[in-house]
Amino acid sequence: MSELINRVAASSIVSLNMEEFYPQEERMVFDLADYLEQGLVLREKEFRAALKAMEWNQFEGKWVAVTCSADAIVPTWAFMLVCTYLEGKARGYCIGDLVVLELVIVEETLSKLPLESFRDRSVIIKGCSKVAIPLFAYGRLVAMLQREAKSLLFGEPCSTVPLYKKAKT
Repeated sequence: MSELINRVAASSIVSLNMEEFYPQEERMVFDLADYLEQGLVLREKEFRAALKAMEWNQFEGKWVAVTCSADAIVPTWAFMLVCTYLEGKARGYCIGDLVVLELVIVEETLSKLPLESFRDRSVIIKGCSKVAIPLFAYGRLVAMLQREAKSLLFGEPCSTVPLYKKAKT
């Protein structure tokens, strides 16, 4: 009887599992609506005092979406001022809702991907995950890897769906 050989492990196929590197830190919302007088007006002096008195350590290492859930006209500088307090505390932040925050997280995370390691190789993008990966992250990943990889597949090494194959030149 001959020895069993794992051809997948021995191949040059790269398996990419976003679960292994996608940030899992807590996501939080900083809502400027909480600082509006009668739900309508932001008073600069009071707002600045409230921010100065706030315990900013609660945002330490977390991702924060700075938004306003009230239907009020809030000056742009107010959002920006909150960001100055989050800098150096939060893992990352954006002005927008949680969907926008997730877009920022995807871009930041995938920008660190060593694309050269996928050059002219077959890449399997793993699909099953215990971690919630937003669908747009997969689209962004395809856009980045298609420029480098010889082929892209989705699924598990034992069962993949072909997505892309570079034309032979």
